[in-house]
Amino acid sequence: MSADPAVPAPVPSSVDGVDVFELGAEHEQVVFCNDHATGLRAIVAIHSTALGPSLGGTRFYPYASTADAVRDVLNLSRGMTYKAALAGLDLGGGKAVIIGDPATAKTEALLRAYGRFVQSLGGRYLTACDVGTYSEDMDVVARECSFVTGRTVAHGGAGDSSVLTAYGVFQGMRASAEAVWGTTSLSGRTVGIAGVGKVGRHLVKYLVDDGARVVVTDVHQPAVDAVVAEHGATAVGSTDDLVRAELDIYSPCAMGGALTDDVVEVLRARVVCGAANNQLSHPGIEKALAEREILYAPDYCVNSGGLIQVADELEGFSFDRAQQRAAGILETTRAVFELARTDSVTPAEAADRLAERRMRDVGRLRGVWLPAR
Repeated sequence: MSADPAVPAPVPSSVDGVDVFELGAEHEQVVFCNDHATGLRAIVAIHSTALGPSLGGTRFYPYASTADAVRDVLNLSRGMTYKAALAGLDLGGGKAVIIGDPATAKTEALLRAYGRFVQSLGGRYLTACDVGTYSEDMDVVARECSFVTGRTVAHGGAGDSSVLTAYGVFQGMRASAEAVWGTTSLSGRTVGIAGVGKVGRHLVKYLVDDGARVVVTDVHQPAVDAVVAEHGATAVGSTDDLVRAELDIYSPCAMGGALTDDVVEVLRARVVCGAANNQLSHPGIEKALAEREILYAPDYCVNSGGLIQVADELEGFSFDRAQQRAAGILETTRAVFELARTDSVTPAEAADRLAERRMRDVGRLRGVWLPAR
């Protein structure tokens, strides 16, 4: 696209051998953006606007290929639709990715070009922070765009959305502990956290304050050192070491695809409850967890606190109001487990059913047709 005005590039039918139309068959819109002047290469995927405009963060990441970026943005945007629906928000699901290393490629010019790109979508997509982007970046994007959330407090925004993401995961863990051990208290439980960056470091504090023992790992050693020094967490060398450890709860809080066949085979925890998106590496993993009697708290159910936080900006941000809504993740997770029990399905299937039921019911009210699933 040209830098000004922003003009989305036409969607190619195939990217690195990946059929975009086939892979994104569920999606309403997938838009590519190229700005040669700034080096911007971005993709926005709008999965659904059945409940309202799509909202989802912008991930800035050095994907190995454009095809990898396409797969990621499609999966992430679909997850946002279900996350918003299950959280009771009047929002749809969207996501964006910027291809590149944020440490070297992120500039004011690039972010402003991206802002013009998002603006050109006319409010069908609202952006926010994700991996590789921060509230300060959203302030820059907002200089060119009206459809931005997750801004700094100084600019009227919610600030760091990872605070309530972690709080929501903590509530999901409490519901999981109740389902397995009969109490919402995590006192005396051992929780292993893979990834102590934006969300994981806040989660450590909630758990330690509740009396849990926390074991952590991260590819970024300074992040590990910080939570060990501040909260007395125990560190292990790798995620492989962590999943093989004696844990009560395993909490993936880094990138997606954390629950693979190999991980499930060796995992010793009774519960999986974490902040990472798209934790199930392939369909069927949730059944493998169930066969091993490991309770899985669906990721998009428990990690919706950040979405709740940035969505609250649309009403004029109140942290107390957003935190009260995020506290509801405890009851939502309970409802997921109850439906899984009564319908004899996995929690992942139960969460999907609850989200799809709300999309259909509200979609009818809004005059939006949705196929039965």
